[in-house]
Amino acid sequence: MKIFKFTLILALALLVSLCGAQTSQGYHLAKKILIGGEGGWDYLSVDAGARRLYVSHSDHVVVVNIDSNTIVGEIPKTEGVHGVAVAPEFGHGFSSNGKTSTVTMFDLKTLDTIKEIAVGKRPDAIIYDPAAKNIFTCNGGSDDATAVNAESGVVAGTVSLGGRPEFAAADGQGYIYINLENKNEIVAVDSRTLTATAHWPIAPGDSPSGLAIDAEHHLLFSGCHNDTMIVLSTETGKVVAALPIGKGVDACAFDAGTECAFASCGDGTITVVHENSPTTFSVVETIATQRGARTMALDPATHAVFTATAEFGPAPAPTPEHPRTRPTIIQNTFTVLRFEK
Repeated sequence: MKIFKFTLILALALLVSLCGAQTSQGYHLAKKILIGGEGGWDYLSVDAGARRLYVSHSDHVVVVNIDSNTIVGEIPKTEGVHGVAVAPEFGHGFSSNGKTSTVTMFDLKTLDTIKEIAVGKRPDAIIYDPAAKNIFTCNGGSDDATAVNAESGVVAGTVSLGGRPEFAAADGQGYIYINLENKNEIVAVDSRTLTATAHWPIAPGDSPSGLAIDAEHHLLFSGCHNDTMIVLSTETGKVVAALPIGKGVDACAFDAGTECAFASCGDGTITVVHENSPTTFSVVETIATQRGARTMALDPATHAVFTATAEFGPAPAPTPEHPRTRPTIIQNTFTVLRFEK
């Protein structure tokens, strides 16, 4: 009888162990959503409440319903669009248009354009801060961030950052944090007073790109171009951990429901890092995606991960004006990839 009980306990322990492994691993490609068209792309963003995915695509934004996995509309005339942020309480969305140094303010229900707003030079990433009720653009051409009132669309001010901003994250309590790609720093900004309050070095991270936040535990996850994810405490401004990721990272996300951070990389991988505790972390999975799938978005309701890429042709021959050419994008192959457990 004792032997039987011992065997049963071992079997149950093994079953629990296997179930735990399945919950932390096992992302697979669930759906391909063909977008088509021409041109490049940048950030994706999820509006979980409206069940929408916003996909930047050259000169317009494609809107996808993430329950039906179908295209439901677009926001046109967003030249060089990089990203989209939404302010649901005001019914407004905003796109950052790098080529025109503007933000397009649009109606979340109809997708109709409300107004065009001039911001800093070459706005890249864009986020919404619910504490200040402002949209913030990270302006790579002027080393600053523009704050725009999310209700009125009026520019509230500009924050000088002292370096080239790449991506940002808001803690919901009145601070936003911005990667400075050319300074290897994260700058903390008081979103209400529009002042930079701290600059934190991220060594051994180099050339930070994607940024995500665990607001509950005051942690930032910064994807860096030396194939490293840096975890930094916003309470101390110190690096807590450095973990290996793929090559060519451009976006990060954090899933509070699973306590996992993600880094999407252009080499065709997404690295999944589990927060074992606020001071210990481990790489639990590397998701195989597709070459060029360097940006991503996460749906906190379903834990699905979205990324986007296309098929590529050969790169044009280099010229003195363009010594480093990129592979050509094959027309009508641009696709959103949905990964699920």
